[in-house]
Amino acid sequence: MNNFTIRVQEIVKKIPRGEVRSYKEVATEAGNPLAARAVANIMAKNYIPDIPCHRVIRSDGTLGGYNRGGEKAKKHLLAGEGIVI
Repeated sequence: MNNFTIRVQEIVKKIPRGEVRSYKEVATEAGNPLAARAVANIMAKNYIPDIPCHRVIRSDGTLGGYNRGGEKAKKHLLAGEGIVI
């Protein structure tokens, strides 16, 4: 696993329940504001339960993908945290 992936995972792990970040915001915080697509790919491959990848969305406010049941599951998880998208 490379350093950027580790930084992204650590950042996403700290997103509080009931909050979201965009792929671009996570990329910027990880040190590469042009790497939003890389963040999306990292999240697409995430199966670590401690990393709440469902809390990372697109910059335009839409959900984006989710590897554990698709957008419907992601929307359901976020709704359970009080986030309506």
